[in-house]
Amino acid sequence: MSRSRPLLLWSALAVLTAPLALANGPRALANGKLPDDVRLQPLKDLNGYFPFTPARSKAEWEKRAEYVRRQILVSQGLWPMPTRAPLNAVVHGRMEFPEYTIEKVYFESAPGFFVTGNLYRPKNPKGKVPVVLFAHGHWQNARLSLETPDKLRQEIATGQERFEQGGQSRFQSLCVQAARMGCVVWQWDMLSDSDSKQISRLMVHRFAKQRPEANTRENWGLYSPQAESHLQSIMGLQTWNAIRSLDFVLGLPEVDPARVAITGASGGGTQTMLLAAVDPRVTLSFPAVMVSTAMQGGCTCENSCILRVNTGNIEFAALFAPKPQGMTTANDWTKEMSTKGFPELKAHYAMLGAPDNVMLHRGEHFPHNYNAVSRSAFYTWLNKHFKLGFKEPVIERDYDVVPIEKLSVWDASHPAPKAEDPEFERALLRWWTKDADQQLRATASSPERFKAVVGGGVEVVIGRSWSGVGEVEWRPGEQQDRGSFTEVTGLVRNRTHREELPAVWLVPKRASGRAVVWVGDAGKAALFAADGSVVPAVRKLVDAGVTVLGADLLYQGEFLAGGEALKQARVVANPREFAGYTFGYNHPVFAHRAHDVMTLVKVLRGASGAVPARATSVAVAGWGVAGPVVAAARGLLGGEIERAAVDTRGFRFGQVLDYRDPNFLPGGSKYLDLPGMLALSAPHALWLAGEGSQPALVADVYKAAGQAQKLTVAGGSAGAQDAVTWLLQ
Repeated sequence: MSRSRPLLLWSALAVLTAPLALANGPRALANGKLPDDVRLQPLKDLNGYFPFTPARSKAEWEKRAEYVRRQILVSQGLWPMPTRAPLNAVVHGRMEFPEYTIEKVYFESAPGFFVTGNLYRPKNPKGKVPVVLFAHGHWQNARLSLETPDKLRQEIATGQERFEQGGQSRFQSLCVQAARMGCVVWQWDMLSDSDSKQISRLMVHRFAKQRPEANTRENWGLYSPQAESHLQSIMGLQTWNAIRSLDFVLGLPEVDPARVAITGASGGGTQTMLLAAVDPRVTLSFPAVMVSTAMQGGCTCENSCILRVNTGNIEFAALFAPKPQGMTTANDWTKEMSTKGFPELKAHYAMLGAPDNVMLHRGEHFPHNYNAVSRSAFYTWLNKHFKLGFKEPVIERDYDVVPIEKLSVWDASHPAPKAEDPEFERALLRWWTKDADQQLRATASSPERFKAVVGGGVEVVIGRSWSGVGEVEWRPGEQQDRGSFTEVTGLVRNRTHREELPAVWLVPKRASGRAVVWVGDAGKAALFAADGSVVPAVRKLVDAGVTVLGADLLYQGEFLAGGEALKQARVVANPREFAGYTFGYNHPVFAHRAHDVMTLVKVLRGASGAVPARATSVAVAGWGVAGPVVAAARGLLGGEIERAAVDTRGFRFGQVLDYRDPNFLPGGSKYLDLPGMLALSAPHALWLAGEGSQPALVADVYKAAGQAQKLTVAGGSAGAQDAVTWLLQ
């Protein structure tokens, strides 16, 4: 059977059964009242507020930093890191000047994917020299552009620039001055700018509407649900180009690997923060006009799914501590940085023993740019920490601007690759997918490696693990004697995350101490038949002395004011159809539901308050839409769930073709799709239906863990009664 048919059946059942089942179950809240759950509030977007609270200790910070750094890498599609293919760098067109040289460079960050730019070198270097990477940001064709005379005149009049000649290009200005100070400087093009034309500017910076021809289950394009499910984005490609740029410059024989700086403004500031956060080879960072508690970056090239969920740019900057880091402000979203964000960064650096290694150069009287005054702040910071020996403050000298045609990388002897080629875009994503898939599958033979790489990725994709579930309490409601068991309704409240789940307990009069969390298409109503009786499979558990806990996961049951099943997830109020604008700041519905399963396990393991029954053994069973959710939660909770029964109905994240689908999960396909999540259950007991008789990856991981007997694969006709028989063993 093809994969599409189980998915259609699975989706149809979810829609058809939810409203009917909801009518059959007991309510925990009054009719018309919704749970007091923070997730029903408006979504967060890039214009939200992103404060940073310094950790109380170095040990606490190290734990947090490891997770946030991994979150960045996962969000960029760089966990695991792609294979570093040969750069095949070409350096040509050397231009000689009295104090420095300029060369033209292109290299392959991935097969057929070219990074282009100019390399500035000091003319007479003495020993190993520092290197500066310069990320230019959103100035169109920055490296190959010159300011108009009228605009330059205004900038000189307002103090932004100093020279009628050198002031024509802030990009050449920084490169020339740093080279004069004895540094190698690499200034490369962002995607779609200057000589980097393989992907169009419209695609990189102005993408607005989903492309049907790119939204396919095979051979997909950027921004499609498939690309997002594999964590493939423009931002990820640019972050990879920055990492490969660092590979390039550190391969130059004259470069000192102990003195590696990166700087950039606006979108270049974003790239500066990210590279400095994730690559330990950077030793000095200077993001200009970007670090802020306010707007986080408005372009599609500055956003990706998962990136800023429960974090933001201030914390990204904090990841670089205690190494030296400077930053600037302007009359833009950074203008409050001196009172919102920087004091916390200063305290953070002080906690790590380096209070003088962070600096804010204020420039709120200037517009959003990297002007001569803020560049001087960078040179001075560079001079101080790399011990270059110049008088401070360091000020630029004028120079002769190089005409843009002389800086261009491509010529008759070095022809440019095809521009704006949709087939190249798809081929690049195919390479990215295949490379990651091969690396991830290779970990299946090592349980420890599989857990670290696949499990580490899935933890970020879902966004919560057992240690992060938080404080959970039970708020009792009504209680009803049902003969051999007691039915108790109420609310499971996650106080840490401000989440609230309407729930029902079926507590046997002669309870054994065992408990099962039972979740399905319609939340807690899945425990009941149309006449209000307990469904046979659940009744079999209760009669055996097992306590059963059912609950409405987010957007099930009492979360639905009209009783209709959720058909489309909410997105932020942005007309551009880019998943990263929503899911770069908010968990998707699927992840929230996995959080709910974790909360339910926690209430059985030890919630505050007088719960209806204490459990000595916890199992979870998931059906319909909840089957894959349980698979994800169990993969992350491990032994906190002794036994798990999951019917997946053949669901795959890679079949979801709408980023507003409630089952859309950024990164869902990346880590070997649902089988990867299922395999994370090893070595704990798992009953599995819906995956055929030979779920190869899952079986391989259980076998590698030496626990093949803990995996029970059900046949095609198996159902809930079979799972219950297994649960009762």
